[in-house]
Amino acid sequence: MSIYSGKVAVITGAGSGIGRALAQQLATEGARLALSDISEQGLAETCATLPANCDHRAYVVDASSKDAVYSHAADVERDFGAAHFVFNNAGATVVGTIEHLDIDEIEWQLGINLWGVIYGCKAFLPIMRRQNEGCLVNISSVFGLVGFPAQGAYNISKFGVRGLTECLWQELEGSGIRAVCVHPGGIKTNIEKAGRRSRNASEKEAVFSAAADAMLRTPPETCAADILNGIRRGKRRILTGYLSRTLFWLSRILPNHYPRVIALLSP
Repeated sequence: MSIYSGKVAVITGAGSGIGRALAQQLATEGARLALSDISEQGLAETCATLPANCDHRAYVVDASSKDAVYSHAADVERDFGAAHFVFNNAGATVVGTIEHLDIDEIEWQLGINLWGVIYGCKAFLPIMRRQNEGCLVNISSVFGLVGFPAQGAYNISKFGVRGLTECLWQELEGSGIRAVCVHPGGIKTNIEKAGRRSRNASEKEAVFSAAADAMLRTPPETCAADILNGIRRGKRRILTGYLSRTLFWLSRILPNHYPRVIALLSP
């Protein structure tokens, strides 16, 4: 029997991309799904792809709002009575160098990618404590392993998610609750097109956007399958997608010099 069968899986950012793929694959494994996204239309499209017998509910939630996420956790516990797997997946990007980004643009980025994960962990962890069981799955990025030009705010957010999760590894030891850090690389979603570009953008941002089209290669379905399989195998860190393992080892072997290699790898 699947470890997901009959379990309640909470997925933020479920209206597209990796979140939608996770929902679809968890549905086939018999999970009960609490799906959230800021886009009601995206949620409806995801729900329309699920099997007719899938127990699921959709919630319109702004992951960057503390009150909204805490209310969502209460709603999930009321509707499902539990929260076994929480996938803190909602994310966005703003393309811009640190010099070009305005403070409000950085704050917007951190609100979704970092504070959204913090809120998700804090809101659902008490439920898991009461269950003595659970798994927090936090979506970082390969840009949580290495810095990348014109992705400064995104780097800050994803390094933060990594630090948060690695801390939880230690703090949750022996509790029955797990924390998993996922580092997708080059997943073919609409994150770059749906994201923002700094209002002060110049040719440096244009170079990144052109390279992003070539780097986003791995289907979200492959990424979701890698995540679910990694959880099943008890992994604490999951690498998935284009160049993810390459960038992981570069950050370990050449921590001070990897930017030179990344420049050669970039299309």
